[in-house]
Amino acid sequence: MPNVTEPKLISGNANRSLAKSVARRMSLHRGMNVGLVDARVERFNDGEVFVEVYENVRGEDMFIIQPTSSPANDNLMELLIIADALRRSSAGRITAVIPYFGYARQDRRTKARTPISAKLVANLIAQSGIERVLTMDLHAAQIQGFFDLPVDNLYASPVFALDILHHFKDQMDDIMVVSPDVGGVARARELAKRIHAPLSIVDKRREKPGEIAEMTVIGDVRGKKCIIVDDICDTAGTLCKAAEVLLEHGATEVHSYITHGVLSGPAVERITNSVMKSLVITDSIEPTEAVKKCANIRIVPTAPVFAQAILNIWGGTSVSSLFEHETLVPIYEGMYTGV
Repeated sequence: MPNVTEPKLISGNANRSLAKSVARRMSLHRGMNVGLVDARVERFNDGEVFVEVYENVRGEDMFIIQPTSSPANDNLMELLIIADALRRSSAGRITAVIPYFGYARQDRRTKARTPISAKLVANLIAQSGIERVLTMDLHAAQIQGFFDLPVDNLYASPVFALDILHHFKDQMDDIMVVSPDVGGVARARELAKRIHAPLSIVDKRREKPGEIAEMTVIGDVRGKKCIIVDDICDTAGTLCKAAEVLLEHGATEVHSYITHGVLSGPAVERITNSVMKSLVITDSIEPTEAVKKCANIRIVPTAPVFAQAILNIWGGTSVSSLFEHETLVPIYEGMYTGV
């Protein structure tokens, strides 16, 4: 049965600029104005979240755009309360678009008497009335199994592949993709295959969380332009140290491509003073003013791929078609000519 309603977007306060960009992209695709549903998402004086939706959403296909980035608890509660408001307003279907899924690093028990917080968050989302989740680069792929509802996990690697092929198009023979740890090898290998580049690994050993005791480079990086690939950059300590180790082992340049720029604490200062030539992140998390002003941080947009994914979900067509960077060339028209 064909859809008779248009997809409708609503946003919390976590990343309204991304939500507006997605709406603009969808407007271009649909040939009609797609705006954000008029609503207020506010705080009472004691910090409680309050949501009021001003438009009729009965029977509508609703998409909530809300990463659960810092402050993670506030943004998570906004997502849940928006979902509850929509459910009680008789929305037809509610999809949570969570570009950055917070608590994803707590996907297993690392020692006795610790929680699996990612599973708890998945339970909260399911109980709020959300029927589907759209996210990008989950920290651990098995988190999809924590949900008893459909989860579409988009990948940043096709977008990164486009960006690398554009910015390094005359230097591809010198490129080497690097995983900053053994756990990220699958992600780095995926990008390396897309751009037909060799793969290296930086093996790190920690004495305790947040402190790196030793780093070893696995693979020959001499004379190579190294591209470090990872899903999250938090305080940037590991990233900056890995860049130094790669240069010590003969790399000519080091660049980094990170999906989620958490960039907390001293991260921006470390990156500014780092030997890395550039750090490329997506806008899955709202960049701070310090991040925007940092000369060696560049932000690539995710609005085109999220807009297309939302339209595919709404129209009942394939989301996995967006896993190939060739598919993204027309979506990112004008940005990557000649790729």
